[in-house]
Amino acid sequence: MANYNPTQEMQDYHVFGEFGGVNPSITDSATFTFMTTEKMAQCFGEEVEGCFLYSRHMNPSNRFLAEQLMRMEGTEDAQVMGSGMGAITSCLMQLAKSGDEIVSSRTIYGGSYAFMKNFLPKFGVKTHFVNITSLEDVKAHINKNTKVIYCEAISNPLLEIADIRELRKIADAHNITLVVDNTFSPLCVSPKQLGAHVVVYSMTKFINGTNDCVAGAVCGDHDFVMGMRSVVDGAAMLLGPTLDPLRAASILKNTRTLHLRMKKHSENAMYVAENLEKLGMKVFYPGLPSHPQHELIKSMINPEFGYSGIITIDCKEKDKAEKFMMAMQEAKVGYFAVSLGFYKTLFSSPGSSTSSEIPQEEQDSMGMTPGLVRFSMGIDNDVKVSFDRIVECLKKVGVIK
Repeated sequence: MANYNPTQEMQDYHVFGEFGGVNPSITDSATFTFMTTEKMAQCFGEEVEGCFLYSRHMNPSNRFLAEQLMRMEGTEDAQVMGSGMGAITSCLMQLAKSGDEIVSSRTIYGGSYAFMKNFLPKFGVKTHFVNITSLEDVKAHINKNTKVIYCEAISNPLLEIADIRELRKIADAHNITLVVDNTFSPLCVSPKQLGAHVVVYSMTKFINGTNDCVAGAVCGDHDFVMGMRSVVDGAAMLLGPTLDPLRAASILKNTRTLHLRMKKHSENAMYVAENLEKLGMKVFYPGLPSHPQHELIKSMINPEFGYSGIITIDCKEKDKAEKFMMAMQEAKVGYFAVSLGFYKTLFSSPGSSTSSEIPQEEQDSMGMTPGLVRFSMGIDNDVKVSFDRIVECLKKVGVIK
């Protein structure tokens, strides 16, 4: 990892339009012509350089974005999808069949949890949800049917850290695929360089950064990604989570500022987290020395990008948390909304929003209290102004004096 520079890899990649435009032309076509019947037949069975079959399979605009993501993650290939859930579900269905089992972190995005808990059993796939910070808990739930270990590099919403290096060792010992969702920490963490076999994203969030579209991605080895594209049994091809090429072109342009945005998101989050902790607030942020896995994440991050832009705080009571968020919206701190990675700060209460699919008793067991508020810090030019407004709102609703 010491010699891997994701920013440089991304900046070195550039593709021009066919007339020399500094942005590649958008291929606004669902289907593509062939000069020979033999060439079309070949494309149904294998990848043919410079040839495209159908945009559900691949499109030049989508390919350009996939190649940018490959460089960011240091993988051999990538497939872009119509949503983050499209990426996650296609990936897991490619890896697991009836009778197989998954070991997953219990603190993950609610949609991912619901898919594994409630949807995959319809296809005979069972998931064990574990404390991903306990390697012994992970090992205890692995058996001969286990095919996948699934986790988030920095978890939603409690910001627990998955020890990717050690999880890879466990995966290798049992011939299991390690899948890491890196939505919270693009550039900050490089899961493939730490040992992940497959990296998945909701590009809706930080990667795109403007909250104007929904998109996802799977990054991994060439054979795995090609398998997902297979017209015979590929999950990406047959389930059809296709990303529109116009959106792919838009996201590609936004990736050019990702390195600058992630630095500012992280810088602002660190300032707010440090200063809220000084006021006596319970703050979940991996950049703080008080975070139980601070030393672990220090050994995993690409230091120039910090610890990402997500903070979770505990207002202790649900009523106060809700009033606090409304007060922040009125004070123009940001917006009361789900999602993250926007240029403005977004905030919500995980238990009743992005983690609402997780049953209350399981939320309680993992420490997800009703008073939690998750911030996605924006790229505010003067974060001190934002922090002062946050403090005034906390005082206004009685969370602090």
